[in-house]
Amino acid sequence: MSGKPFVPNSIDEHIGQRLQLRRVMMGLSQKDLSQICGVTFQQIQKYECASNRISASRLFEIGVALDTPISFFFSGLPGHLEREPRNGRLPKNRVCDDDTSSFDPLSKTETLQLINLYWKLDDEKRELIMRLLKTLTVQE
Repeated sequence: MSGKPFVPNSIDEHIGQRLQLRRVMMGLSQKDLSQICGVTFQQIQKYECASNRISASRLFEIGVALDTPISFFFSGLPGHLEREPRNGRLPKNRVCDDDTSSFDPLSKTETLQLINLYWKLDDEKRELIMRLLKTLTVQE
């Protein structure tokens, strides 16, 4: 080991966001996933925030736990990723929350909660919700 502090790059952050997306899609808390994988929930938090890199073997275990192929975690990576400087420091204002990917509504916890709740409704109620949403979003 080189002794240099870990500095996440764009790929680490993307994988963490995809991990969080899949976990929430499955209706699991960080604690639930940590128990399945045999790690602490803090470790899951660190993976999702990209403050810890996920090893290949751990990513495989997580994929099995979340019933998804490894390719899911890499899906949507931009074709051109800029290399980030490895100066050993994270930006001081770095935050790991829903705002890290505000451009992608599917990565928002709120969106995933809405989808999960929507699919728990019976057909008739889902149809009503869809009509309501379509009515509310019509631009005048």
